[in-house]
Amino acid sequence: MNLVSIVRSGSALAGAALMVAAMPAVAQTQTSTQSAAINKNNDPNRIICEKQQEVGSRLNSRKICMTAQQWEEQRRRDRESLQDAQQRSLEPNSG
Repeated sequence: MNLVSIVRSGSALAGAALMVAAMPAVAQTQTSTQSAAINKNNDPNRIICEKQQEVGSRLNSRKICMTAQQWEEQRRRDRESLQDAQQRSLEPNSG
């Protein structure tokens, strides 16, 4: 090996070492960004708006905004209502 090839291989090794050393910093930045997004999505007080179709119309819709906690409560009540209706439909008529 001559001096030029030694210098080239040495600089290649140094470059590889720098890339490996920088990887944890990049991973840490991505992780902190992802955790910030997760924390933002877990906030029960964040406002979420959804468009909902008007009953009886194919064209009209309205925008409804509630907190994440209110949406969760609404979905829970809807599930319970549906389960109650299904249970009542399975019960034999007593009259």
